[in-house]
Amino acid sequence: MSTTSPQSSREQVVVRAALDDPRAEPLIAGLTLEYTQRYGDFFGGTEEEMQRYPAAEFAAPIGSLLLLQERGQTIAGGAFRRYKAGIAEFKRIWTHEDHRRRGLARMVLNALEEEALNYGYQSVYLTTGPRQPEAVRLYLNAGYTPLFDLEADFETVGHLPFTKELVTSVA
Repeated sequence: MSTTSPQSSREQVVVRAALDDPRAEPLIAGLTLEYTQRYGDFFGGTEEEMQRYPAAEFAAPIGSLLLLQERGQTIAGGAFRRYKAGIAEFKRIWTHEDHRRRGLARMVLNALEEEALNYGYQSVYLTTGPRQPEAVRLYLNAGYTPLFDLEADFETVGHLPFTKELVTSVA
């Protein structure tokens, strides 16, 4: 899989990887730092969150980890796992801080949706944290339905859940 961003002439390549693949390290390290800076111990600590799910849950045939690479460097990525029958849960969606505002998170989201469809999932469930307004905007702009009151104080809601039905494209 490869794609070119409309905002950039640089080619991005989407690759599947295991959680322990060295190419996934920038995603893991970046998310760990980001969660620590934004949340501290708000949700019980970053370590607990980053180790909540076994790596096997993000591997075929029930899950996948996709990395967006540019010039051999991991600049964005995301993963999904089985949430319930027919429902994928998207996790670990991240863009390197030096590459934000280029539409890369949307590219990752689109790739995850396509991959989840290929795995037979019909819908997506995901959550984001209350201190990630850019993620809330991303999901709303991508057609996700919030399962919480958008007028509420996000800090009191905690994890902000979204859902979306996946639709196969007609050729």
